[in-house]
Amino acid sequence: MTELAKTFDPASIEARWYQHWEANGLFRPERPDAQPFTIVNPPPNVTGSLHIGHALDNTLQDIVIRYERLRGKDALWVVGTDHAGIATQMVVERQLEARQDKRTNYTREQFIDKVWEWKAESGGTITGQLRRLGCSMDWSREQFTMDPHFTRAVVKVFVDLYNEGLIYRDKRLVNWDPGLKTAISDLEVETREVQGGFWHFRYPLADGARLDDGREFIEVATTRPETMLADMAVAINGADERYQSVIGKFVILPITGRRIPIVADDHADPELGSGAVKITPGHDFNDFEVGRRAGIKAADMLNMLDADARVVQTADGLIPADYLGLDRFEARKAVVAQMKALGLLIPHVTKDKEGNQTEHDAEPRTIQTPYGDRSGVVIEPWLTDQWYVDAATLAQPAIEAVKSGAIEIVPKSWEKTYFNWMENIQPWCVSRQLWWGHRIPAWFGPKVSNGKIMYDLGMTNVEVFVADTQLDALIQAERYYANAGHALPVEVTTLNMLPSLTGKGNDPNNIWIYQETDVLDTWFSSALWPFATLGWPEGEHHPSPAGEGPGVGALSQVQDVGQHPTSTPPLQGRGLLQRHYPNDLLISGFDILFFWDARMAMQGIHFMKDVPWKRLYLHGLVRAADGQKMSKSKGNVVDPLGLIDRYGADALRFFMAAMESQGRDVKMDEKRVEGYRNFATKLWNATRFAMSNGIGASSAVAAPPATLAVNKWIIGEVVETVAALDKALAELRFDAAANAIYHFVWDQFCDWYLELIKGALDDETKVVAGWVLDQILVMLHPFMPFITEELWHALGTRDYELIVAKWPEPGAAVDPQAKAEVEWVVELLANLRSIRTEVGIPPGQRIIIGPDSRKLDDATRQILISRFSKHGPALARIGKLQAVVFFNSGIRINSESGRQEDRVEESQTSFAIPGSAVPFAAKGVEYTFGLEGLIDVPAEKARLAKALEAVSKEAKSLEGRLNNPAFVEKAKPEAVEKARADHAEKSAEAERLAAALARLG
Repeated sequence: MTELAKTFDPASIEARWYQHWEANGLFRPERPDAQPFTIVNPPPNVTGSLHIGHALDNTLQDIVIRYERLRGKDALWVVGTDHAGIATQMVVERQLEARQDKRTNYTREQFIDKVWEWKAESGGTITGQLRRLGCSMDWSREQFTMDPHFTRAVVKVFVDLYNEGLIYRDKRLVNWDPGLKTAISDLEVETREVQGGFWHFRYPLADGARLDDGREFIEVATTRPETMLADMAVAINGADERYQSVIGKFVILPITGRRIPIVADDHADPELGSGAVKITPGHDFNDFEVGRRAGIKAADMLNMLDADARVVQTADGLIPADYLGLDRFEARKAVVAQMKALGLLIPHVTKDKEGNQTEHDAEPRTIQTPYGDRSGVVIEPWLTDQWYVDAATLAQPAIEAVKSGAIEIVPKSWEKTYFNWMENIQPWCVSRQLWWGHRIPAWFGPKVSNGKIMYDLGMTNVEVFVADTQLDALIQAERYYANAGHALPVEVTTLNMLPSLTGKGNDPNNIWIYQETDVLDTWFSSALWPFATLGWPEGEHHPSPAGEGPGVGALSQVQDVGQHPTSTPPLQGRGLLQRHYPNDLLISGFDILFFWDARMAMQGIHFMKDVPWKRLYLHGLVRAADGQKMSKSKGNVVDPLGLIDRYGADALRFFMAAMESQGRDVKMDEKRVEGYRNFATKLWNATRFAMSNGIGASSAVAAPPATLAVNKWIIGEVVETVAALDKALAELRFDAAANAIYHFVWDQFCDWYLELIKGALDDETKVVAGWVLDQILVMLHPFMPFITEELWHALGTRDYELIVAKWPEPGAAVDPQAKAEVEWVVELLANLRSIRTEVGIPPGQRIIIGPDSRKLDDATRQILISRFSKHGPALARIGKLQAVVFFNSGIRINSESGRQEDRVEESQTSFAIPGSAVPFAAKGVEYTFGLEGLIDVPAEKARLAKALEAVSKEAKSLEGRLNNPAFVEKAKPEAVEKARADHAEKSAEAERLAAALARLG
């Protein structure tokens, strides 16, 4: 045995043990014949650092993987990071800006080199922090979504989906982030409430048309006046009688003079505003659909903004020159001012209390406004050519997988949300206007029209060649142009170089193609995580038509997408894939159910013909103590590394497990983290006590033989705790699992078993105690790996580390008689302790207790005599019990000796002073003990009465506040919650004091 320090210090053991585990390959020991068990981590952004959500997510995963490893499985936890296209490019560009430099000063390749340099220097922050948390990941196979082998998988998926018609290029509206200058997904849009306005305008009717009421205009209202520069229609509801006479007619759009039609569409709500809606299909998602229903092709929809959200000329050239170059919000002011000057602004009129009217340009409105979650800039719906995945087709098998049970979602309540989103899924825009990321493997060339080569620098009227490599794309292009009658050499250039190569004076005997400049959405690549991390598509890579070897093709593709071919981990081929796909479990926050989980389900089923994982566990968010969402702006963000510094990783991990209840968010409570640090300290001290009494490591997995009731009992408690843990972890009830091991360690083992065996440490008890302590360390290890590994080795020399020990198999059963006997002792002592405290009996004062023999049948009396005799010394030592008197029978048992004394006179076995005999019960039998000579009963009653009066007054005051609607409705939620908690505490204290007072008569 190794001597333990008197004080438990997490910092002194955590780094040492983690380095030992990792250096010795213990996170994935060699178990080729064992049953595989596989999970993959949600890959954190390479730019990230550990936040409290990561701590929860990865703690739960580590609990599961350590548990399965202890059960002897070939447990693989795949680890890696995501290249995080937008976030990473932002980080590197900000570094350049800090040096008065910018991305556009470099070529694409030069900038990508700088990103790789940044990754080499700073991209491993979060992986080190995961190690501090104790995550037992297989770091030997650490993945990165921009590794060459992963890129090959991404390219193959894109090419295959394109060839199957499931990826296509289309002109549609996207969420455009003018700050980042890229499209982002709906899921990356953050909606905020903004105080804005609702402007009402007159649109003059054309050709002398009038409404039935004689008006020569249609009134429209908008929250975005600037977009009227690109209006293409006015919509009214076909059932709105006010506008029947003008359906199919036109208005003359103010400012631009554009003639636009009046169309009937159900999007117009007769009850909202004037019932007429301006339609700008190039800058509003609803208007886009109205425009398509009205027969306006996407290619013909007007775009009035550039990538910076500044006004540009529309295709019809009707926007006045004064507007060109204005920021969209500057343009808004200018449009309102001009409409007002033209007399076409309908003012919003308000009245004060005296009836005086005031005109305002706009009606005040709270507007739900979309912002980019990273840039913080207002998102602009923008009409562009983008790449889309036919998500609706891919979603169908993923929906059926959940319906059939092939994928089990836990908690089941999330199924409804999953189905609702998947059944209404929209085309997935997967292109991003970035330099960092997987460059889309598509090359554009000029279309051939009527035998003529047509170069289109706008990238809208082009021929597309999607291929694994640039060489494949060239071969496709040569075939296309040869078939069109142009057997000319095809060469590759860039979009920037194309004008100079195809302009006047250049050699017309070459055809130039150029690669798509966009990269793929980060979530597109991470959707392949469950199988691409296992080596896919190794073994399935098809050589190019030119017959080049896989190495050449791989390198060519790496160069095409801006990859570094040096950062791939060792792959183990298809054997690893076949063994570990599908994964067994995915643990994920519910907030990425659609970002990531659903997309993995779609891609995994499509390419692997099987689900990516059998179970999907969705946990909640970690919120601040008052239930609010954590955010830097609120100043309530909790740093998990700070908690680890203060309390240790084990305490934080146990807190996360104990608080993780299915379907509920976790409320941060540092006091509870501190409490679990105390729990670790209690185990540390219990182990020191055991070691100081000759209790050491066990040599057996099975429970040792036992004859003493206390040893039989504790072995039975181990059996029940193992069963409770197995059940809870099978059901992914982390809180129930943590609760089971916590109460066994603290209550049964530390508080009672060690207390009961003090002074009675014979050889049997030492062996049993050592075995139980070993089982505790194994069962607790998934939750608290560091302290358990330290104590495992401190208890004795071991042939193996705890991380690869064997999960408990006691090979024993619960002994009902021993269980009943020890639980009787425990309850008796617990009640005695409680009452002694309540009525103020000094801790060292010995007492006499007893049951009324007249209320006992013979069998019960004999059981009690036997128990008091057998456990008398423990009751005397722990409960300070002097003797037990079965009054009204004359039977007395000396507790210290456990011997039954000779029959005594009745007067000696009765409690003579009425009102001073305190009653209490244990296992259905009522006992009393006399207070005469032990305390000053009148003084104690006075003390209790005074305390009861004070606490009752406080409880009543709090009750009054809580019954006051003004307080409950107007006070801060945290103040109301505190008042409720205080009221509950004071009420419980009042009940306790009243009970104690009643006992004194």
